[in-house]
Amino acid sequence: MILVNNPGDWGHIYAPLEHSEWHGCTPTDLVFPFFLFIVGVSIAFAMGSKKENPATHGKTIFKALKRALILFGLGLFLTLFPEVFTKPVESLQGMRIPGVLQRIALVFFISAVLFLKVSLKNLRMLFVLLLAVYWALMTFVPVPGTGPANLGKETNLGAWLDRSIFTEAHLWSSSKTWDPEGLLGTIPAIATGLFGILVGAYLKRKDVPDAVKVSWLFSTGCAAVVLGLLWDLQFPINKALWTSSFVLYTGGLATMVLAMSYWIIDVNKYNRFTKPFVVYGVNAITVYFLSGILPQILSIIRINTVNGETNVYSLLYSGYASNFSPVNASLLWAVSTVLFWLVILWFMYNKKIIIKV
Repeated sequence: MILVNNPGDWGHIYAPLEHSEWHGCTPTDLVFPFFLFIVGVSIAFAMGSKKENPATHGKTIFKALKRALILFGLGLFLTLFPEVFTKPVESLQGMRIPGVLQRIALVFFISAVLFLKVSLKNLRMLFVLLLAVYWALMTFVPVPGTGPANLGKETNLGAWLDRSIFTEAHLWSSSKTWDPEGLLGTIPAIATGLFGILVGAYLKRKDVPDAVKVSWLFSTGCAAVVLGLLWDLQFPINKALWTSSFVLYTGGLATMVLAMSYWIIDVNKYNRFTKPFVVYGVNAITVYFLSGILPQILSIIRINTVNGETNVYSLLYSGYASNFSPVNASLLWAVSTVLFWLVILWFMYNKKIIIKV
């Protein structure tokens, strides 16, 4: 998402680096569900021992709640920045409440509690139930004030619920009438987290040979993708709605990628190429947060040039724009941003600086 969220020019972006207009799935649409999936996998590894000891559940849940509140707060800060420092009272009036970090926070906390308190067998049933309930709500429940159930951007049940609870002032600024991280969509997003938990719990089993693990995980991933594509015929794959078919499709792909990575890196020890990913991964939330703030800081710093006053962001980007076509200049700026943060994160990694949320 560092690459996707930092084009030099939002008006010139290669199609694979954009989200789907509505139904469908681009490579960019895979990033968020993959992250929630690996959050679930991480829960299974990090809290596995605590699940077996009920005496530790209270302390673990409190720590999870604290982490979730911090993530939620960081998401709100990104929404408010930089207005929070210039007009704090006025900026709150139009503050977007849903968001990416906010959804991560909710999914992490709820998934963690469910993992600790519910057996794996029941988690499987709950996973299916969440997908089925969301499908039923979105396709059968009439939308108040609109009419029959539908999947339109502004007229679906989730959009109505968000407007009713948050009001249009606190929704995504690009629409004001619906939000891609809306409240109802949290239900299937939790299912994505549970998908990761179930995969993680299986992956950490010591009684199953590695080859069998990889085979089962890859087969499960393939099956989920096929089921997702079949369900797409009736309940379209849609990232903004986080449809049940989207959960299966992206979860299946994530499972196959994880199985392949496990086989190549952990089992066969081909790991020389992994350091850039590790460097980014250990400070993932940190770089996501900082990379969202830096462009705004550069945009508000004004400087005088021979051509008049401009901001630092525009001045830096002009070097790309004057030497490449608009779409390539935009892409190269995004790639440069990724490399810029890689250098910083590499230094942090070598110095063992890991900022945990």
